[in-house]
Amino acid sequence: MSHLPVFPAEEERYRALQELDPRGEGILDVLLKGLHDESWRVRHAAAEGLQRLAAPEDVALRLVGVLGERGETGARNAAAEALVGLGLPALRPLVKLLGHADPDQRKFAADILGQLGLHVAEAPLVQALEDPDLNVRVAVSEALGRVGSEHGARALERLLGDPEPLLRLSALEGLVLLRRPPPLPVVVALLDDARLRRSAFRALGLIPQVAATERLCLGLESATRSVREAALAALGTQASLVEPARRCELEAVIRAALRRLPDAVARLAQALESEDVTVRAGALLAVAALGEASLAVPVAEAAREDRLLRDVLSTLGRLGAEGGRTLLAAMSDLSAPARAAAAEALVDLVDATSVTPLCALLEWAEDDLRGVVVRALGRTRSAEAAGPLVDLLRDSVTAGAATRALGVLAGSCRGAVLAALEDAVARRATPVAVAALGRVGGAPALPSLRKLARDVDPRWRAAAVEVAGEVDGGVGRELARAALADEAAPVRAAGARAMGRLGGTEAGALLRSALQDEESSVRRAAVEAVGESGAMDRVTELEPLVRHPDGALAVAAVRALSRLGRVGERVLREASGHPDAEVVKAVLSAGAVSREGVSLAVSLLEHPHWDVRAAAARVLGDSGGPECLGPTQRALEAESDALARQALSDAVERLARR
Repeated sequence: MSHLPVFPAEEERYRALQELDPRGEGILDVLLKGLHDESWRVRHAAAEGLQRLAAPEDVALRLVGVLGERGETGARNAAAEALVGLGLPALRPLVKLLGHADPDQRKFAADILGQLGLHVAEAPLVQALEDPDLNVRVAVSEALGRVGSEHGARALERLLGDPEPLLRLSALEGLVLLRRPPPLPVVVALLDDARLRRSAFRALGLIPQVAATERLCLGLESATRSVREAALAALGTQASLVEPARRCELEAVIRAALRRLPDAVARLAQALESEDVTVRAGALLAVAALGEASLAVPVAEAAREDRLLRDVLSTLGRLGAEGGRTLLAAMSDLSAPARAAAAEALVDLVDATSVTPLCALLEWAEDDLRGVVVRALGRTRSAEAAGPLVDLLRDSVTAGAATRALGVLAGSCRGAVLAALEDAVARRATPVAVAALGRVGGAPALPSLRKLARDVDPRWRAAAVEVAGEVDGGVGRELARAALADEAAPVRAAGARAMGRLGGTEAGALLRSALQDEESSVRRAAVEAVGESGAMDRVTELEPLVRHPDGALAVAAVRALSRLGRVGERVLREASGHPDAEVVKAVLSAGAVSREGVSLAVSLLEHPHWDVRAAAARVLGDSGGPECLGPTQRALEAESDALARQALSDAVERLARR
C-alpha cells in the first residue's frame, strides 16, 4: 500500500504527492489524506492527483464525503476543486447531495454544480429553488446563472418578485450571466431598489433599445461613483449589441445626457482610470459620443489594456484635429502602448497645423513610431510636408514609407511634391527620389527619367530604369533593354527586374544574356524575372541552376521554376541534395502539391538539418496521405530537436485524421 511520507518541509510533501504513481495500491486514500494538509499547495497537488485516478465515479463519492467534514475548511475546498476537475462523473453524487438534510451540504452541492457548468444540472437546480433554506436558494440561483438555458432563465425571472432582496439580487445576477435580461419594465422597476441598482444597470446593458439607453444615462447623473460606473459599463455592453445602423441614435442619447452634466468631462476622466475594464470601455464610448478632445490623452492611455485597443482607436478617431493636436503635444509623456495607439490614430487626425509637431516627433521617435508619423505627414494636406518627406527618402528605414506618403500628399499638393522631388534630383540628394518622381509625376516625368537613365552614376541609371515601366510600358521596355547591356551590374540587375515586371513575348529572349551574367546579383535578378514574366522558353537554363553552389541563386531557380509550374521529379531530386538547407526547404515547398514532392518529404524526415526535417513534416501534414503516418510517427519517436518534434507531432495529429 502507498503511503504519504511524513516530511516536515512543505516542499517535500508537495513533491511527494506529485511523484505518486496514480496506479499504486491505496493511492486514493493517500490523496484524500493530502486534502487535509496544512499547506494549500499540498492540498492543490492532492486535488490534481485525484483527478487523474481511474474510476472517477468512486473518487467523486469519496470527495463528497469530505465535503461533510465540518471544521475542515481547507480539505472541503480542496475536495470541491477536485470535484470540479472530475467533470461529468461528479454530477450524480452532487445532485444527490442537493437533497441532504444539512443545508450547508446542499449549498456546497449547488456551488460546485455551478462551477461544473454542465447544462444537464439545470433541471435538478431549478427543482432546488424550492429549498426551505435561503442560503441554498441563493446558491442555486447563482449556479443557474452558469449552467441554465431558457428553462433556468424563466425560473430565475420568477424569483425577481420574491420578497427576499438577496434572492432577487442573485436571480438578477444569474440572468445577467446568462445574457437573458428580463423585460425592460421589470428591470426599470428594480432600479428603485438601491441594493439591486448596479445589477439592474447590467441587465439594461443587455437590452439594445433606446429606452434602455435613456435609463442608463440617468445613472450617469448619479452622485455615487459606483452607480455611474455601472451605468457606463452597461452602455459599453449595449453598444456592442446594438445594430450599426442604430449606433448613432444610441450615441445621440448619451451625448445629450452628458451635455446636461457640468462635470461630465471630469467624471469621464475618472472612469477612464477605473480598474474595471468594462467601465473603461463604456467611458470610451461616452467620450466618442461627446467628442471631447481634451480627453485624448487618457483615452490613449486606455490602450495599456490590450482588449480596449480597438475601442481606443475608434474613440481617438472621433476627436478630430483638436484631439490630434492634444496627442501630438503629449507624445513624449505617453506610455509606450498609448504612444503606439496615438500614433496610429494621428494618421487620420492630422491637418496642416500638424506638420511642425510631427517633424519634431521624428527627431526622437523609434523606428516603428517613425513609420506611422511619416504616414501622418502624408495626410496633412499641407505643402509644407513635402520637403520633410523628401528628406526622409535618404534614410533607408523611412524611404519606403516616405515614398508612399508623398504619393498620398500629391493628391492634394501635387505641385509642391513635384517641386520638392525635382529639387532633390537636381541636388543629387538620393536615387530614391527618382522612383518617387516617376510615380508622382507620371507621363510628364518621362523626359527626366530618360535623361537619368543615361546618367554617369549607375545608381541613378538603375533607379530610372526600375520606375520607368510603372509610368509607361513602352518606355520602360526600351530603357530595360538598354540597361541589360549596361557596364554596371546594378543597372543590369535593374533592367532584369524591370523586364520581369513588364513581361511580354520578348522577355525570355532579352533575359537570356542576363542569365549568363558574370555577376551573381544580375543572374539572381534574371532568374526571378523569368519566373515573374512567365518566360517558359528559359526553363532549360533554370533547371541546372538548382544545383548551383550559390545557395541564393539555387533558391531563386527553384522558386522561379515553381512559378512556371515546372518542378518535375528531376528538379526535386537534384535540389534536395543541395548542401544549403535553404535550397532543400525551397524545393520541399515547391513540390508540396505533387505526389513526388510528398515522397521527397518522407525521405527528408531523416535529413541532418532540423529545419529541413521540420519543413518536411509540415509538407506531410498539409499534403500527405494515410500512408505517410507510419514514417512520420517513427521520425517523431527518433527526433531530438524540440522545434522539429513540434512540427512532427502536428503532422502526426493531422495525418491520423485522414
